[in-house]
Amino acid sequence: MYSNTGPITYFTWRPILLPAMMPFLKIMLPLQPAIKETDPFDARDAYSVSRIQSVYAARYYRTLGIRAYVGYFFNHDSPRRHERHISKMIADVVKSIASGNDTDLKIGDISVRKEWAFAGDIVEAVWMFMQQEELYESVIGCGQAYSIEEYLALCFAFIGKDWQKYVQITPGFRAEYRQLVADPSTIFSLGWRPKTDLKQLVKMMLTA
Repeated sequence: MYSNTGPITYFTWRPILLPAMMPFLKIMLPLQPAIKETDPFDARDAYSVSRIQSVYAARYYRTLGIRAYVGYFFNHDSPRRHERHISKMIADVVKSIASGNDTDLKIGDISVRKEWAFAGDIVEAVWMFMQQEELYESVIGCGQAYSIEEYLALCFAFIGKDWQKYVQITPGFRAEYRQLVADPSTIFSLGWRPKTDLKQLVKMMLTA
C-alpha cells in the first residue's frame, strides 16, 4: 500500500498490518537539496501535527516490540493516477491531441522539479523495507528530480508534437515548493533501485 507522496507508518504485529498515510512535504523542513528521514519536522499546521504524531507513535510501538515501519514517500506515478494530478492531466491531454482533438492545457509553474518514480517500483521498495528488521524509518524515493517542463516535452515528443503550441502557462502562479526530491541512501542500502526511468514512465502513461 502506498500514498501519492508522503510517509506511511506501518504498524505490524504478525500477521496484522495497519498503515497511516502522511504527505511528506507538509511535515519536513527541506534543509538540503535532497530530503532525508533524519531531517527535522515542520509542524506548520494541525494537519502536519497529526501526521507527525503518527511517526512518534510508530517509534513508541517499536519499544513495545511491535514491528513498526515509517516510510517517507515522495511523488510516484502510474496510469492509475487521478485525472486532476499533473502527470495524468498532461498525459490525458497529449493522448487527446494524438487522437486528433484540438485540445490545449493550462498549467502553472513548469520549472518546479520533483520525482517521477513509477508506483510499482515504490511498492517493491516498501516490500523490501518491511522484510528486514535492522531499519524501520526511511525515505522512499528514487532521488532523481525532473521539471514539469521536462515531463511535458517528453510526453509531446512521444507523439511528435511541440508542447509549446498546446500549453498555456498561468501567469502569477506560485508553486508550494521549487524542488522536492529524496535522498534515498537508506533504502538504497537495502539493495533496492528504481527500474523505470522517466522515458519509460511517459510511455506507460501514454499507452495504458
